[in-house]
Amino acid sequence: MAAKLVEIRAAAERVAASHGLDVVDVELTGRDKERILRVTLEKNAEGRAQLKAAIEAGTEDLPERLASGKLSIEQLSGITHEDCSNFSRDFGVLLDVEDLIPGAEYTLEASSPGLDRKLSRPEEFARFAGSLVKVQTFEPVRNNRHWQGRMTAGPGEAITLDLSQVRQNSKSRKAGVNTVEIALANIEKAQLIPEI
Repeated sequence: MAAKLVEIRAAAERVAASHGLDVVDVELTGRDKERILRVTLEKNAEGRAQLKAAIEAGTEDLPERLASGKLSIEQLSGITHEDCSNFSRDFGVLLDVEDLIPGAEYTLEASSPGLDRKLSRPEEFARFAGSLVKVQTFEPVRNNRHWQGRMTAGPGEAITLDLSQVRQNSKSRKAGVNTVEIALANIEKAQLIPEI
């Protein structure tokens, strides 16, 4: 199934690019008639730049938290319901024509990554440097697998968390440190903590 998922993701990226979107994640779950293909999308870099320009120009139809600067432009995917609908229509046709999901039974879901989006690729960690994140590791770091903090730049293959920015659990407080460095290869799960 992993090989098929690679093909599905490549097809999703082609369709998304034609709509000015980037694919954040592709997930196929369930069995038989209960299969769900979830595609998480965001505006591409050009689309996010246009949204940033609209903010700077003071466009009136922007959400208040975005216009006031309380919400980072990078935390928004910039995607609309119409974007998801158009992508779903075109991608659904491609899936069926190329028979990328054998059998006719599946549900296609297209959505934004949300404010608490998952982080998985090195470029995502670099893009969201300065954001609050929560991280779960495969192997304990300072006897703890769960960390929360403001992500700062780390050496290429690691991230550094400033722990003073978030209330820590008892294990984290017992570690007695203000920062922790975590290797990207040791990160099992990571996601943004919304700052609203």
